[in-house]
Amino acid sequence: MYALIICAVITVCNGYKPVVLLHGIMTGNESMAVVKTRIEEKHPGTIVYNPDNFAGWSSLESMWYQVEQFGDKIMNISKKHPDGIHLLGYSQGALTARVIIQAFPSLKIHNFISLSGPQAGQYGTAFLHIIFPGLALKTAYELFYSYVGQHTSVGNYWNDPYHQDLYYKYSQFLPYINNALLSNRSHEFKDGLLNLNKLVLIGGPDDNVITPWQSSQFGYYNENETVINMKDRDIYIKDLIGLKTLDTQGKLDLVTIPGIDHFSWHKNLTVIDKNILPYLD
Repeated sequence: MYALIICAVITVCNGYKPVVLLHGIMTGNESMAVVKTRIEEKHPGTIVYNPDNFAGWSSLESMWYQVEQFGDKIMNISKKHPDGIHLLGYSQGALTARVIIQAFPSLKIHNFISLSGPQAGQYGTAFLHIIFPGLALKTAYELFYSYVGQHTSVGNYWNDPYHQDLYYKYSQFLPYINNALLSNRSHEFKDGLLNLNKLVLIGGPDDNVITPWQSSQFGYYNENETVINMKDRDIYIKDLIGLKTLDTQGKLDLVTIPGIDHFSWHKNLTVIDKNILPYLD
């Protein structure tokens, strides 16, 4: 009883907002144990939510379904904390988390940290063969840009630079939430991100899974497979989802860290201490 009282007092005094974590593809909430424990150690009294929805193979469910299910859970968490919460997503979970912010604009998310997430899409063998070992990179579009393929999370953000016509024709997720294709929710998708106090995009050149790695910061390939950085792409220039506005307001941080592979971001204590904890006030 006394421990609970002390914990409550610490939480009130230190002012740390609760944190919600979203795990990556083909894992569960146990994969976020290191970052969860580190937050609790360094920011005593912080409430850390680590939901286990869509663990393992269920992480291949369609992205819209995951956004809806995770979003409802985070909405219920948010209602308990009227002063706002922080959101941290890793890998596919970073993309899921970002779209939750867009699709649930009434959420009170203070800071959002995207940890090596395919925000501009994915096109690479390393990632593909983790999930579909027998699928060839150059022909993967035949599966993903189909009715069946669009029922998989990977298909929803597969962005083949050589088949952009099919991407825009068949993809039911990424071009819409990036407002490259307009819908009746386009304003909502932009407003959701503009509500943030800080958008933090973390990635690095030695990731070796997110391809290109610049996708973690909204950079991506052009039709010749040359990487175009975020600020030179329409999503920023035309301010399609609010990135340029956030940047102008000092609310967008791009954090590039060399020497970190994809499976270490959420377990590397130096990354957590220097690049995550400072945003979890």
